[in-house]
Amino acid sequence: MPSKEELIKLVLKRLKARYHAQMRTSLDHGDPWQLLVATILSAQSQDMQVNKVTGKLFKEFKSVASFAEAKPKELYPYIKTLGLYRSKAKHVVEAAKVLASRFDSSVPHTIEELTEMPGVGRKTANVVLSNAFGINEGIAIDTHCTTVSNRLGIVNSRDPRKIESAVMKITPTAEWGNISLLFIALGRDVCTARVKYCARCVLNDICPSSDAGRKGLVK
Repeated sequence: MPSKEELIKLVLKRLKARYHAQMRTSLDHGDPWQLLVATILSAQSQDMQVNKVTGKLFKEFKSVASFAEAKPKELYPYIKTLGLYRSKAKHVVEAAKVLASRFDSSVPHTIEELTEMPGVGRKTANVVLSNAFGINEGIAIDTHCTTVSNRLGIVNSRDPRKIESAVMKITPTAEWGNISLLFIALGRDVCTARVKYCARCVLNDICPSSDAGRKGLVK
């Protein structure tokens, strides 16, 4: 039976071959600040929903300063189709104020600094660091990553911090950004939280949860 480290190497190889075109965030953005805004807005919303609103939002508010000078309610007309839009608008404006006052309107390059801003947790920070700067300090864990990590037997937990730690231990640092995007691609395609389509999955012969595979492959 392969170890978890051996399993993750094979998983990465197969997922890269299948989902190489999806190895970047699907959130539309033109710079690190726009990616930060889009990621804050993406909480409990699909990326495609966020992309529908950020085009007009970024045309109206063109800089960190313009967001910092706005009142949250001024963002409502642009993002009201998203869940929790009032709190998201508040977080975006407050984050802009923090950037303008403490970071010279530049998005910081560390998890510690990013998570000091309103509405920014480890997941958001990891998305921005990896996709905007190519920095891997951790792994962005969303619902798809949670589902896939558990089904692969990497971890038995729904706690994002525990999942992140477990995946980080067996995955090369250079792949931390990739593994998140690949797990998301797999989750959207065939390994959804509600239904798994094992017959169409490229991991069906090595996944311990596969209806088409063997059990007990992971130590």
